[in-house]
Amino acid sequence: MSELQQSIRRQRMYLFYLLSIFVLGWGFTSAQSVFAGLILGTILSMCNHWLISRRMLRFNKAVDNDLKPPRLGTSTRIATAALAAIIALRNPEQFHMISTIVGLMTAYAVIMIDFVIQHFIKRMIRKEVK
Repeated sequence: MSELQQSIRRQRMYLFYLLSIFVLGWGFTSAQSVFAGLILGTILSMCNHWLISRRMLRFNKAVDNDLKPPRLGTSTRIATAALAAIIALRNPEQFHMISTIVGLMTAYAVIMIDFVIQHFIKRMIRKEVK
């Protein structure tokens, strides 16, 4: 399994952990609309993560084989964000708009945090080898 595939799998696992925390928050707190917004945004963010990871793998394969790389599907991800906004705006008593937007950003935050953690782990391993 390539490093990219391992990274995608690890990030997907982190997103599922976050989603489970949000579901627990929705079930056990009085801020249900906030957690419902986080859940909605995170689910759609996970869909975007899945889409971009599939396209990144195809992109890498095309570059390795000297083929024309495919597009990364920005319009699809923007449409997903618009869908989340429409759902939250039409149901303001059930979904908190700001938390929906924060939920949409969770995959990107997880990707950045995972990158930083992996960078420091690799750095520590290099120091131990020296």
